[in-house]
Amino acid sequence: MRHVAKLVAASAFAALMTAPVLAQTPKDAIVMAKQIDDIISLDPAEAFEFSGVEVGANVYDKLMGVDLKNNNALVGELAQSWTVSPDNLTYTFKLRPGVKFHSGNALTAADVVYSFQRAVTLNKSPGFILAQFGFSKDNVLEKVKATDDATLVVTVSKPFAPTFFLNCLTSGVASIVDSKLVKANEKDGDFGNAWLKLNSAGSGAYKVRAYRPNEQYALDANEAWYKGAPKNKRVIVRHVAEPASQRLLLEKGDVDIARNLSKDQLAAVKSNANVEIVQGDKGYILYLGLNQKNPNLAKPEVREALKYLVDYDSIERNIVEGTYKGHESFLPKGFLGAITDKPYKFDPAKAKELLAKAGLPNGFTVTMDTRSVNPITDIAQAVQSTWAQAGIKLELIPGDGKQTLTKYRARTHDIYIGQWGPDYLDPHTNAETFAINEDNGEEAKSKTLAWRNAWDIPAMTKVTQAAVLESSAEKRKAEYEGLQREHQKVSPFVIMFQQVEVSADRKGISGWAIGPSSDTNFYAPIVKN
Repeated sequence: MRHVAKLVAASAFAALMTAPVLAQTPKDAIVMAKQIDDIISLDPAEAFEFSGVEVGANVYDKLMGVDLKNNNALVGELAQSWTVSPDNLTYTFKLRPGVKFHSGNALTAADVVYSFQRAVTLNKSPGFILAQFGFSKDNVLEKVKATDDATLVVTVSKPFAPTFFLNCLTSGVASIVDSKLVKANEKDGDFGNAWLKLNSAGSGAYKVRAYRPNEQYALDANEAWYKGAPKNKRVIVRHVAEPASQRLLLEKGDVDIARNLSKDQLAAVKSNANVEIVQGDKGYILYLGLNQKNPNLAKPEVREALKYLVDYDSIERNIVEGTYKGHESFLPKGFLGAITDKPYKFDPAKAKELLAKAGLPNGFTVTMDTRSVNPITDIAQAVQSTWAQAGIKLELIPGDGKQTLTKYRARTHDIYIGQWGPDYLDPHTNAETFAINEDNGEEAKSKTLAWRNAWDIPAMTKVTQAAVLESSAEKRKAEYEGLQREHQKVSPFVIMFQQVEVSADRKGISGWAIGPSSDTNFYAPIVKN
């Protein structure tokens, strides 16, 4: 897992890979140590994991973006301007002139149409973000049209709040690909998906130089980027699973930035004059998903009992202090309608009472798929210990991020421990996945987290879908607050924490800012002195 492959033959890069103690990284490259075993694909139509989405955010441009320095206000990226029809059904975008892809091909509205078409037709994990606006493989070319090289007209199915639709266009699945290059790499009608798993076809700040799964990826700067050349020539991200190893590499100077230091590692480096700490509130929610296909987990009393069997305070204090904060609802702090209610605390007696009502006074045996990285492993072991106090035998099944996510998406798990991050900065991003399941069948088009856990909720689905059509911000806020409180009581989700992302940087590194989502972790501004 920690083997490092030589991705390029350049002497500076080779020197980095064999760096001696106290060596320095190349002056024109930023080197990060990060857990990237969750990457399944680099294709923006498929990538839906934190690390893969972060790569896409630095490789591809989108029609819309957010201004992190201006309260996450919506701004045009490839869209220079846009208008919305009075009935909120038709959007007309004028594209920024002169933009070129990494290949040298000019960006046109036809590339945007193709990007939407392939994302909707492939219908991979993030496909629902676009499909919810009424797009399907059969109608997408009618709903998304290029009227000329610089003009795109999009028609949605309902009068959604315009900010909601535009926010969705900031998500990774809405990235714009070079249609000519991707079509040249299509095989058997796959829209270039197999090729894009390991390569890139964007116009963004960087292009993929090489990617080796579970080892590292290297990105080269796009000197012709329309926003201006990035501050550094190359970014190299090495997969280093253990926080202790990341700390060692950082202190030796073998990496510039360590992304996954634990509570103990952060405490240790704070006294190092050559290291600076950078942090930012992240919208990531850490939770347990309880598959309702398991007859024991499908019992309401069992779901609630498990929420009383997590020692939230102890985990925060002893395992994740400084990197996560207690949080028990699906909307992260900072989102419209977010609540701070914490109805559950560690109460084994209450849990035993609920288990008895469910006909399971002696507990039961169940498995949990667990990504083999910290703090996930440590949290899972803490849960295993406290659940045992009520007779629940929890077997942990370790795996890398790709293995556990693949099983979770196939609904073949009992329990999954993991994180969920917002795809765009609107409350519907989390409400949709935690509280909507339009079709609980195996071949459902929309495979939300509720679907992954086989939670069939037609009534809650209707309430959640209605909230996104509410034009009044105050009414919408109240609807999400009520929805979350009901969700806390009945859902098969044990929501525990919200992440505070922290990185440790070598002295001389500046410009690195941690955004609220993986889509907003940008490499281009990083300066190395």
